[in-house]
Amino acid sequence: MILIKNGRVVNPGGREGQLDILIKDDKIAAIGKNVREKSARVIDAKGKIVAPGLIDMHTHLREPGREDEETIAQTSLAALKGGFTSICCMPNTSPPIDNQGTVKFIYDRANANKNGCVNIFPVGAITKGRKGEELAEIAELKEAGVVAISDDGDCVMNALLMRRAFEYSKMFSLPIISHCEDKNLSKNGVMNEGYVSTVLGLPGIPDESEEIIVYRDISLARMTAGILHIAHTSTKGSVKLIKEAKRKKIRVSAEATPHHLILSDEVVRGFDTNTKVNPPLRAREDVMALRRGLADGTIDVIATDHAPHSQEEKDEDYRTAPFGIVGLETCLALVLTELVNKKVITLRNAIAKLTTNPARILGLNKGILETGYDADIVIIDPDMEWTISPRDFVSSCRNSPFIGMKVRGRVISTIVGGRILYTL
Repeated sequence: MILIKNGRVVNPGGREGQLDILIKDDKIAAIGKNVREKSARVIDAKGKIVAPGLIDMHTHLREPGREDEETIAQTSLAALKGGFTSICCMPNTSPPIDNQGTVKFIYDRANANKNGCVNIFPVGAITKGRKGEELAEIAELKEAGVVAISDDGDCVMNALLMRRAFEYSKMFSLPIISHCEDKNLSKNGVMNEGYVSTVLGLPGIPDESEEIIVYRDISLARMTAGILHIAHTSTKGSVKLIKEAKRKKIRVSAEATPHHLILSDEVVRGFDTNTKVNPPLRAREDVMALRRGLADGTIDVIATDHAPHSQEEKDEDYRTAPFGIVGLETCLALVLTELVNKKVITLRNAIAKLTTNPARILGLNKGILETGYDADIVIIDPDMEWTISPRDFVSSCRNSPFIGMKVRGRVISTIVGGRILYTL
């Protein structure tokens, strides 16, 4: 048994305040003031924040297929260090998660490393091979245990095919996590299209490549009563479309990443390939619109879009280097430093967007600290200052644009299913 005492419990889905939490086996056995249990191991959390384990709706595993970049075990270690107890793996593995066999492989690999692994929830592909040509066997994927469907990394350009996917979404209560990118418009682009791309002479990706598909998918969600979740929202136009859709009671939710909420395309001036992400870092006005959307509830979730790449891959020219950065280990500190401490959103709101909101959207029985729930918990020192350094990463990859940044707030312990799997 474990007894967490004296912590400030931030728990948007339940009781909050100066509370103690008793863990017995893999569940929360009690939560309240002055909880006592003589035989329990006591963790003194005085001055610390105690919150539900974080949930990342958007993680890229490299296993199966690219274990040279990162294995499931390594991704789990990165998640634990970042305070994440549950991650949703996107389907662009090799082979893709478009059949029951690959879903089973991921669950088996996670279970094989159960004593050191976070909860992993696969996201199935919308189309076979993620080719956008034929729907995957969505009913079989649901039966195998996927929590959503997506062709993330690629957009389903065929609107009729996407309509059918939304009809299955409604039938099986599976959210569609939509990668909104008209590749006819973004083709060959490597950064945001605008003043900076013109100055640098780099081919750009216009806002419209995202916004056209956001509009289309909102329209299809309205038509079918399907469930839509917009991945990695990046433009002010997308925020406006999502806000209007919510006003009309369309079943839509949205996420934004820390890098899109913090960085603008100005940082690309140094040609650091760690600033190359998809969708690209946008103009400062887009960053500010995302922040407003985060504060007013238009953006429901903060997700990492953790995408490890080797140093050799990222050392290529900006035009040829792959899109993507790592994010699990830095997400919480960036949110606390740049969004909470600068009063963009409250601490409670930030925790909700990292726990209860993703759990609600995905239908997971997670993201809350209450008696009988899984003991997935993170303990945070909100005042600890540190500098993001690649030497400290447990991820096998180092591709982050935040290297050298001073941040405030650090994970002290991560508990998954009643087991302490990470301690600083």
